[in-house]
Amino acid sequence: MASLKKLAGQTVWYGLSNIAAKFLNQLLTPLITYVLNNPSGMVDYGNFSMVYAGISLANVVYTYGLETAYFRFSSSGTDQKTLFQTTFTSLLLSSVIISGILIFFREALSDFIGLGGHSEYIIFAVLIVAVDTMAAIPYARLRQEGRPRKYAFTRVAGIIVNIMLTVYLIAWYPRHGLAADQSAFARWYVQNTNVGFLLLANLAQSVVTFLLLWREWIGYRFRFDAALWKKIFVYSAPMVIVGLGGMVNETMDRLMLPKLLPVSAEAQKIAVGIYAANYKIAIFITLFIQAFKMSAEPFFFGQSTDKNAPKTYARVMKWFVITLCLAFLFTALYIDLWKYFVHKSYWGGLGVVPILLAANVCLGIYYNLSVWYKITDKMYMGMLITLAGAGITLALNFAFIPKYGMYACAWATLAAYGSMMVISYFMGQRYFPVPYPTKKLLSYIGVMLVLYFVQTAVMHFTTILAIRLATASVCMFLFLRLVFAAEKNELSGMPVVGKWVKRG
Repeated sequence: MASLKKLAGQTVWYGLSNIAAKFLNQLLTPLITYVLNNPSGMVDYGNFSMVYAGISLANVVYTYGLETAYFRFSSSGTDQKTLFQTTFTSLLLSSVIISGILIFFREALSDFIGLGGHSEYIIFAVLIVAVDTMAAIPYARLRQEGRPRKYAFTRVAGIIVNIMLTVYLIAWYPRHGLAADQSAFARWYVQNTNVGFLLLANLAQSVVTFLLLWREWIGYRFRFDAALWKKIFVYSAPMVIVGLGGMVNETMDRLMLPKLLPVSAEAQKIAVGIYAANYKIAIFITLFIQAFKMSAEPFFFGQSTDKNAPKTYARVMKWFVITLCLAFLFTALYIDLWKYFVHKSYWGGLGVVPILLAANVCLGIYYNLSVWYKITDKMYMGMLITLAGAGITLALNFAFIPKYGMYACAWATLAAYGSMMVISYFMGQRYFPVPYPTKKLLSYIGVMLVLYFVQTAVMHFTTILAIRLATASVCMFLFLRLVFAAEKNELSGMPVVGKWVKRG
């Protein structure tokens, strides 16, 4: 129980920081979509989304699994200072090389993505990824040392910088400062675009975050243990494939959509913008997944030698699935409210939100299941599972985007994550059996879906907001009541919550 309390405590901190960061970042979505609400603005948002899809893919290549490897070797008795110096040096050298190559080919990359000759977007994106990469190992050190407060502070501070610059550059200055400004800044401003300003704001966030981590990297010296690096790389190399496969599942749809949709170039970009904006609404559930990943990865490695580890992992899975179900319902049942996070010109894609929410439930469960191949050093198994998911993503998008557009993207994401979840479960039970309460977990997911379909039926028959919100609240209450009844004994033993359960 003590280990679970520690995991829960750290998850709360990582969760609060991620929720705060994502919420603050989420505030950018209504700002951007409400400012960019005409066709040309929606094209800009489409370009912005495609660049960020490329950034997500590049992040995997730049870090090549060294974060996970850092946790693995930290828990195996490797000298911490040598491990930090070696991994940091490795990322520094590789980042310089990869960045140089990408910047050299920036014109070709800009044309391939379809950025209309704006090769400067590639430079900004490369710098963002490079700086974020240099923060990866300092962040891993914070997580390994169990210092979520520092993690939370740096994350939130960086996002605040991003928001302030975004508000200034795309909302306040063009309306209140540009007309009367004759400075060099004004001349520079009119020569640039909204996409460029958004990228520069993110670059400022990355730089500020890295500087705030200075205590973690200030003692760095250019040292490199070749023998240790070889062991690390053998372990982490499959993570590149795992990460790329994951990014294919997460971002490739936004790159394939404009290539395969049989409409004009402008309509393609608008479709990407609409899909990306509604993808942001579905992001709520990923807050819990990300918070869990931040604390669970070092936790799982730390617990791996305990004889009761499988039972601990099973309990973690149960409460994680309950959390995912609540997150799904909180977003899907109250979609009438969540939709206002984007301008109404983007509401044409609201139908993809519940599909993407369900996909992220599967993804969250998969992340939890994936512990087996990480702690048994069978990373190649994770690579194969992720490649299977990526194959499904590419095949379904290629086959169905021309006819079904963004809905094909959403269903392909669900199919990929669902398949990865199922495959990982059966393979994990073979190599590292964990007594997951499978029937109970499936029951929770089944009830979640039934309640969602009940609310969907209500929304089909009435447009009265008060009735919709009332039935949504009833559905949410019923699920909470189910959890309370099924888990009463365990809830009664928990701190804070326990005394309320006993009174009930």
